[in-house]
Amino acid sequence: MHQKLLTQIAQIQPYPLVFLTISGAHLYGFPSPDSDYDLRGIHILPAREIVGLYPVQETIEKSESKEGVLIDLVTHELKKFLTLLLKRNGYVLEQLYSPLIVYTTPEHQELKAIACKCITRNHYYHYLGFAQTQWRLFTKTNVYQVKPLLYVYRVLLTGIYLMNTGKIEADLIKLNQEFQLPYLNDLIAQKLAKSETSLLQKIDLEFYTQEYQKLQNELKKAFENSFLPNEPSAKGELNNLLLKLRLY
Repeated sequence: MHQKLLTQIAQIQPYPLVFLTISGAHLYGFPSPDSDYDLRGIHILPAREIVGLYPVQETIEKSESKEGVLIDLVTHELKKFLTLLLKRNGYVLEQLYSPLIVYTTPEHQELKAIACKCITRNHYYHYLGFAQTQWRLFTKTNVYQVKPLLYVYRVLLTGIYLMNTGKIEADLIKLNQEFQLPYLNDLIAQKLAKSETSLLQKIDLEFYTQEYQKLQNELKKAFENSFLPNEPSAKGELNNLLLKLRLY
């Protein structure tokens, strides 16, 4: 990992950061040699910009090549990120809890402790919808790429694991230690060895379709049996954290 370069990128951001982590293929356990680094985090706007008349940068997005490394950076303003946490948004949970940390603060750790109260049964809909989108991408042409297929299985297993345990795990290699699906090891090996757009070496569409449908059913069953609450209970604590960081 290009830790020095990524740390330098964190240091030159225009606003203070709460955290910056790595998401995408590196987090999911199957980066290709040409995969970009998906950096995700929270920035804090000063109060004078928030209360002024001019538009504020709720989201900063920047894609560039640095020292031959492709960087895709997205940070949300603190209030927007906390608002997303209170919705059934799995993306922000995975970014917050990513173990691939570029920059962190004590408030990052505080937020992680609070955000576990934002995990609900209704995150089922996020992971189901994400998987369906990736399946459409995989099947829309006769050219079958490894990447969207891995994304399909990754999000379904993350969703099942979340419904069963209440914990975020986005690394497909670690997830498969739990689920023991033998075909995933071959797919991951293909993705690790080749490009982002590499094609399946062996195409067994009927088999992959059956696995997709089976895991969808397992996700639905996990949702129906989940012990997780229906609604988040952290709004008050998130509000207090927002006020603390904004005003003091």
